[in-house]
Amino acid sequence: MFKQGDPVVYRKTKHTTHPGPRAYDTDPEPRGEYYTYAVDKYWVIEQIDQDSVVVRTRKGKIHAIKRDDPRLRAANWWERLFLRGRFPGAEAGMPKAN
Repeated sequence: MFKQGDPVVYRKTKHTTHPGPRAYDTDPEPRGEYYTYAVDKYWVIEQIDQDSVVVRTRKGKIHAIKRDDPRLRAANWWERLFLRGRFPGAEAGMPKAN
């Protein structure tokens, strides 16, 4: 399904007082000032292991995610085209995956 260098989208759940502009599925807490919401993260696959996928963020961080995690999916063609600047390697000076 995945191969090295593929762009992927990871749906990350966050919990803060101020959701950002890319937040969606925003739910306020019943009593309080916090919100739970989701944000799409645009990453590139660095390595594929037996039971996990190693991905790289735009800022160069590395994360290991289980292959069967339902929040991880391959990027759609329109995400690759219109949101290509959000994937690692789009900015100058950033090394690309082999």
